Amino acid sequence: MSRLTLSVVAVISLSTGEMLAAGEPDRADWLFESPRAEIQPGAKWLPDGGRTGKGALVIQSDAREGLTGLWKKATPVEGGSYFRFSASRRATNVAHVRRTGAARITWLNDAGQQVRHDEPGFASYRPGERPRAEPEFPADGPTQDGWTEVTGTYLVPGEATQARIELHFRWGSPNSSVEWSDISLVKVPAPQPRKVRLATIHHQPREGNTPKEKREQFAELIADAARQKADFVVLPETLTYYGTGLKYVDVAEPVPGPSTDYFGTLAEKHNLYVVAGLLERDGHLVYNVAVLIGPDGKIAGKYRKVTLPRGEIEGGIMPGNEYPVFETRFGKVGMMICYDGFFPEVARELSNNGAEVIAWPVWGCNPLLGAARACENHVYVVSSTYTDVSSNWMISAVYGHDGKPLAQAKEWGSVAVVEVDLNKPLHWQSLGDFKAQIVRHRPVTPGEAGLKP
Repeated sequence: MSRLTLSVVAVISLSTGEMLAAGEPDRADWLFESPRAEIQPGAKWLPDGGRTGKGALVIQSDAREGLTGLWKKATPVEGGSYFRFSASRRATNVAHVRRTGAARITWLNDAGQQVRHDEPGFASYRPGERPRAEPEFPADGPTQDGWTEVTGTYLVPGEATQARIELHFRWGSPNSSVEWSDISLVKVPAPQPRKVRLATIHHQPREGNTPKEKREQFAELIADAARQKADFVVLPETLTYYGTGLKYVDVAEPVPGPSTDYFGTLAEKHNLYVVAGLLERDGHLVYNVAVLIGPDGKIAGKYRKVTLPRGEIEGGIMPGNEYPVFETRFGKVGMMICYDGFFPEVARELSNNGAEVIAWPVWGCNPLLGAARACENHVYVVSSTYTDVSSNWMISAVYGHDGKPLAQAKEWGSVAVVEVDLNKPLHWQSLGDFKAQIVRHRPVTPGEAGLKP
């Protein structure tokens, strides 16, 4: 269960001027708690500690592992307004800081009870119900001189009058500590939305026998996406190979090369991003690649398919081994290709690296796996497939954070476009903003490095 009965309590009194920014909570008593006495870590206030020397709240373990505790305090907020949380965190000898050093914010009413969101819906299992406003999990930002900025901006539910700030030390490593300083929760203007129009193309390039003839069949479809004001267009996998009857190596070309030059001209003409599935020759090796081409006509990124099916192995394709994510003018983009969708690790690694949108050129796959990759990472997945809708198999679609298709292209030679706001979280019944919790709650993978400054 997410709620614990916290029975071990200590109180350290602080004045607002010692620790918190001006205009912050008018009550400056921080309470230290632990779920059970036998796992209680040590806690102390360092008046001259912290990133700026204005004080630090410290939680530290002894030689035992798994000690758990938190500092908490309540502060007034205004329902219906935006508030920004910020804190600096320093960890010492902590194996996995993303899990151990977490901050949480819970929205409460005057009675100290959790409130509900103002509008019904979200991803509720009971349509029409107003889901409870579950805790927020501020994200880790940049680290400088050992101090990591932990921040988040939130719309306070209308019924909320106070926020409970929690600064956690969870499942500590032996002889480790976490320090928190420069903690603030301040009212800010509403953030600007980050809207982007995502497009998928559903087309089999049946005509012609050469890479040139194949790629040229997508020109009018990209133009159609541009007429629908698309910002980002995904084409299918190995599009210069489809229906040629040739071997992979016969159509492989350098990147950059003729096909990326061609799509670069179209991307620049229409002022949008294009993801094209191609075959790349690099020396004696051939890769199945997805190439991101920017509105300036230049290559913005490249991904080499990591997981290869039997046919590509037998055809002499080389797998890639990296999960790059690329900055665009609207957000962070990752790419995966066809068989990658059968394995959760690929989309998860892209998500771990910051991908907000994943392009997925794909010959065919179980569409439920497309939904799973989007849902389990709370990213938008844009698929472009050669599969006919009548086969009840893969679809050309834009999947939302809940895994449901937001738009689908069903007819051959058609385009589907949908506008999304990358700054708008999706709230789940009983979970809240799950995307924000992934980094704090996902399991530790073998070999995952921790931060040990």
